[in-house]
Amino acid sequence: MSDLEDAGAALRAGAVVAIPTDTVYGLAVDPTRPGGTEALFSLKDRPEALDLPVLVGSIDQADSLTGPAGLSVTARLLAGVFWPGALTMVVPRRDGLDWALGSHAETIGLRLPDHAFARALCDEVGALATTSANVHGHTPCTDADAVRRAFGSRVVVIEGGRCPGLPSTVASLLGDMPECLREGAVPWAEIVAALGGESRGHHGDHHRDL
Repeated sequence: MSDLEDAGAALRAGAVVAIPTDTVYGLAVDPTRPGGTEALFSLKDRPEALDLPVLVGSIDQADSLTGPAGLSVTARLLAGVFWPGALTMVVPRRDGLDWALGSHAETIGLRLPDHAFARALCDEVGALATTSANVHGHTPCTDADAVRRAFGSRVVVIEGGRCPGLPSTVASLLGDMPECLREGAVPWAEIVAALGGESRGHHGDHHRDL
């Protein structure tokens, strides 16, 4: 079996899978599987107040998770500039999408990664609930060996070389103007420029971490 087939089979079986991305190694689960996201919170020792971001394989997949009419004009503008890439956008969640991603049941943090394997896995399995591969409060892992040292046999690890190591920039698109929740690999100044200079400053909320 290929790595993609192995990862897909493990996710469908309810396992936590460590995958390479364009930022850091991520721990991923299929959010439609009962107990999947709960296992991820437990494995990482992550507080449930810190919501899990979601990786998608396409704009269409992102649209299917948002509501009431898919991605907003602002979200589409930013996606056109920065996706695939290291930008996570916090947007309204689709009504009825009851994935247990944390304490914010009406919102969802979405990212289309600039990593062929991660996107192909989302195309194969569906959107993935993710978090950086590290015990909460520790430095995120950037290679497969580091993931094994941190979690041993509790995760299925996909070999993918060394990841760049910078987390994504997180932007909230819930208010009148985009707000920086965390500045990461994409400079906030570039996002402001893409929006014609309109945004809110740094909020300092790091609750979406891949």
